[in-house]
Amino acid sequence: MADAVLADVGFCVDASNADIARLAGVSEPSVTRFCRAIGCEGVRDFKVKLAQSVVVGRLYLEAGPQPAPTENGSPLWDVVFREARNALAAVERQIDPALVVRAADLIAEAHQVAVFGLGGSSTSLATETQNRLFRYGVVVSAYSDPYAMRMTASTLKPNDVVIAISATGRTREVVEAVELARHYGAQAIAITAPDSDLARSADLALAVDVPEYPDTLKPTASRFAFLALVDLVAVAVGYRLEPSARETLRRIKYNVLNHRQGKVLEPLGD
Repeated sequence: MADAVLADVGFCVDASNADIARLAGVSEPSVTRFCRAIGCEGVRDFKVKLAQSVVVGRLYLEAGPQPAPTENGSPLWDVVFREARNALAAVERQIDPALVVRAADLIAEAHQVAVFGLGGSSTSLATETQNRLFRYGVVVSAYSDPYAMRMTASTLKPNDVVIAISATGRTREVVEAVELARHYGAQAIAITAPDSDLARSADLALAVDVPEYPDTLKPTASRFAFLALVDLVAVAVGYRLEPSARETLRRIKYNVLNHRQGKVLEPLGD
């Protein structure tokens, strides 16, 4: 059975129990026993998991389309820079500036801000959101542990704000943490995909659809888009909190330069 399935995985995904039995030269009950022996509930469950493995296999185990070399001879330039440009253009085209200003108003008026992000890209974006906002004097903390998110959500109050980040908008732990925070009166801002569970769970959704180039070796394009959204919101918060934000930034820059004893002006916002 195993040899027959591996020899023609695509056929077995769509074939009936009888067709698989004929392919392997065994009886139909033997097909069912095989599926259960490898940890599946039955033939139907086996075929579902087999179909999932085919998708993953094609993406990660088979070589994808190779981008054509650019004028400098490297295909990497076009893949990375084109994806970044397309993501930024998608944000500029799809996001209503009024929503960014509204999100900034919620953050600027909040007693505290909790940022939720789970997974590789969303975790780093949550940390970056904290990094962008604290320098304006915003009381903000980032969380990437699902239990910490639930516990933090349980402590929030009506004058608090949650910023939830998820590229798919389907991460159950993040969606549940947002719903829990809103249950206790906090308001939620989602940076996510359109028409997603997270977008529907939030009070305000900054949602952008970013197509992905089918190359698993490149960075995720949505990361560029979400980083741009974080910067847009952060800058809007900075303008909203002037002059206190400017004074907080001045203190940070003065003490950093004084500690390093540098004479060259470093990036003003970092």
